[in-house]
Amino acid sequence: MNIAICDDDRKICGFLEEKIRTVFQNALIESFYDADTLWHAANEEPKRAPDILLLDIQMNRMNGMELARKLRSIGWKTILIFITAYADYVFDAFDVGAFHYLVKPVSDKKLAEVLHKAARELTQEKADTRYTGSDLETADTRRIVVKSGSIHTSVKVSDIIFAEVFNRKIVLHTTTQSIEYYGKLKSLADELGDGFFRTHRSYLVNFAYVIKYDSSVIFLQEGQVPLAKQSYAGFVKAYMAYMKRICQ
Repeated sequence: MNIAICDDDRKICGFLEEKIRTVFQNALIESFYDADTLWHAANEEPKRAPDILLLDIQMNRMNGMELARKLRSIGWKTILIFITAYADYVFDAFDVGAFHYLVKPVSDKKLAEVLHKAARELTQEKADTRYTGSDLETADTRRIVVKSGSIHTSVKVSDIIFAEVFNRKIVLHTTTQSIEYYGKLKSLADELGDGFFRTHRSYLVNFAYVIKYDSSVIFLQEGQVPLAKQSYAGFVKAYMAYMKRICQ
């Protein structure tokens, strides 16, 4: 994944680089300290567009909004995230197809959440390019069906945050609801595939919702789950492989 930062405050660029590294350890990050420098680079290599651009608005000479319009005019389809101290430009941001608009100071949690959403957007864009019509299902359209009592529920795989075993039932936590049903966690893990990892005998996690982790806990966009000591090395290896896949 290629990420660019454009802000005329070098301290802000350094801060953002550090925070991005905590979310995407293998990302290629390049900082530009004024809009003119980035615009010059874009003109020299129009196809060098980064996957994600974090852009300030109030800068000397050319401002970020003007730069965004110029970049769009030469075909940059970069996921654009404005990070600014001013909320006045939020409607202008929509005119240039901004993915998100963050007002400084931005919390670590909010920045990580937006970056993860941007990464999922990239994954979906690549899947849409790779498959058309009724070709292979993508991770974002694939569904599973779970049976709870007499009710069969179709669940979008990309909406599953994590699953846990509780009172001999599987509880499927999604972005919209929690569903309880009788089943085996191993069978669910096999069905969902390598975008998920069994962090503990009672927990299965979707890599797409991982914000950070340590040797015993995985922090998700919604809550946290335990990471068994014996599973730590396997989790790190699998998570790095997942990040490499979505960054390609």
